[in-house]
This record gives sequence, C-alpha cells and structure tokens, in this order.
Amino acid sequence: MYQRLLLATDHSTLSRKAEKAAIDLAANTGAHLVALHVVPDYPTSYFEGAVTLSPEEIARIEAAWTRKGQRVIDAVVAAAAKEGVHAQGVLAHADQVARAVIAAARKHKCDLIVMASHGRRGLTRVLLGSETQHVLTHSTLPVLVLR
Repeated sequence: MYQRLLLATDHSTLSRKAEKAAIDLAANTGAHLVALHVVPDYPTSYFEGAVTLSPEEIARIEAAWTRKGQRVIDAVVAAAAKEGVHAQGVLAHADQVARAVIAAARKHKCDLIVMASHGRRGLTRVLLGSETQHVLTHSTLPVLVLR
C-alpha cells in the first residue's frame, strides 16, 4: 500500500475535502503525509494580471501570501496529528503549481499524490487551465483526485 502521500492543497472548500481524505487514507494505511501548499510569485506582466507596484509592495504581498500558506500547512499538520498521522508541511514558491506538486512528490519520495479538482469547464478552463489535469498528464505517480 502507499507509504508516503503528497497532499497538494490551497485550503479551498474542495481542497479541504482532499485534506480530510488524505488524512483518513494515511491514518488507515499508516502512511506518512506530506502536505504541500504552493505560493505563487507576484505576476510580472500585464497578461498575468499584474498591477504595477513598487518592489517593496510586491515583497510585502508575497510575504503575506507566504504567511497565509504557512497557516494552511500548519492547519493540515495539526489536523493530521489529531488523527495520529505523522505529517510534514512543505511550502513551495513557484509560478507553475503543477510542476511544483510533481517536483515535491519526487523530492519527498511520495508514492501517491492527493489533490482536489475544481471542475472548471469551458472557457474558464481554457483561460485558467487545470493544475490537476497537468499533474495527471505529467506525473509518473498515481494521482487521487477528489471533487
């Protein structure tokens, strides 16, 4: 069975379902849980949605995002501990979430990736993309997708 699970979470409503499922799976299998939250870099181009700000303001925004991400990871690790699951929190900074998820799974020698799918369809999916789809397409590990 699985020994090391990578949980990718943004702590949205759907991700919280994935968090619970990953913790339950780890508890039932005795697996170690690696909880990952990816913090994006501030967008640098107009096409990415950037607003021109000073470098100091960008640094403040990114620091706030990092603090929020750490709170997400801390909450998952605490929830896992309540269920007797050994969990490790990992915070990654990356522009491409899916690549960061796959890289973290490799780095931490995980044998299953657990994540939520937001189920975007149509133009929204084309414009925003699907990180889950990218992980499914490019990962050599099994991926458990929850909706």
